[in-house]
Amino acid sequence: MRSMWKGAVSFGLVMIPVKLYTATEQKDIAFRQVHREDGGRIRFRRFCSLDDQEIPYEDIAKGYELPDGEMVVLTEEDMADLPLPTTKNIEVVQFTPADQLDPILFNKSYYVEPEAAGARAYSLLRDALEESGKVAIAQVALRQRESLAILRVREGVIVLETLLWPDEVRTPDFGFLDDDIEVRPQELQMAESLIDSMTVDFDPDEYHDSYREAVLELVAAKTEGREVFQLEAPAADAGETTSLADALRASLAAAKSGGLGAVPEQREAAPKAPAAKSPSARTGAAKPSAAKTAAAKSGAADSSAKPSAAKTTAAAKTTAAAKTTAAKTVAAKPKAAGTKTTGRGKPAAKDDEPTARPRKRAG
Repeated sequence: MRSMWKGAVSFGLVMIPVKLYTATEQKDIAFRQVHREDGGRIRFRRFCSLDDQEIPYEDIAKGYELPDGEMVVLTEEDMADLPLPTTKNIEVVQFTPADQLDPILFNKSYYVEPEAAGARAYSLLRDALEESGKVAIAQVALRQRESLAILRVREGVIVLETLLWPDEVRTPDFGFLDDDIEVRPQELQMAESLIDSMTVDFDPDEYHDSYREAVLELVAAKTEGREVFQLEAPAADAGETTSLADALRASLAAAKSGGLGAVPEQREAAPKAPAAKSPSARTGAAKPSAAKTAAAKSGAADSSAKPSAAKTTAAAKTTAAAKTTAAKTVAAKPKAAGTKTTGRGKPAAKDDEPTARPRKRAG
């Protein structure tokens, strides 16, 4: 079990550090609301009644409706400022005989476990309660709600039993209570005899939830007969990213569509430079106007390439052509189109592509 509260039991000048554990649990059958045709789960969403929009959980606050219909909104900050003196303290205010408590007041039970430092004081309080036959009346705040409670002993462990406040118990108001109904003495005697004949020691283990067992048997039978629906995992809503990979894919798609700027797309479209050890590279002479056009299209290309790689790649020459000095050099000394040059500048074999006839070198 996991503790759900830490604090101290205080009575008189004695402080006992303790932990609380939920002592009971409901073992009811949990049904889902589903679509009869395909078994799909029915989901409920939080919509604002005024603007008809779905509201995220973090935007939901507590509201107190006034008798005239007006609403007072209370935020978490407002609630945090409210005084709860017994937030971390089970304060014993008195002791009383156990038979004076009406069981209708009992609400929820918690086991009380002592911390190591308070084990001796805990044992002293437990033994004193058992010897006296009394229970301790206390006040405690659990889950932002102050409650009346009792401390009693069960199987060697102190149990905290939260109680309802007196105004939380409804007053019975039934018509038959005012009727003058006569009960004959012999009928009363027979009823008492029947009660005596059926009186035995109570053993809760003799009883079980037959309805829950029948439901589980029905589910098992349908499962064996494969009367089940195989549900697919719900698809993520558009625009949602559930992992880092989803976020990266969404970013890439936005970049390609121009949503994050055109720079990544231009870099992707730029021609890749061949390896530095490539035997040859194209050096087709581009006209000044073509050079400017190519330079304008690749304005976002990477300008950090090394000078040696710029001589052997067409992409680097296109970038260099954008510079004024490089453009003048290309215009003054155009190379033959459709030829290849080796790394040392010697002519290589012609391309298969048709090229313009090279002009003679001036001088």
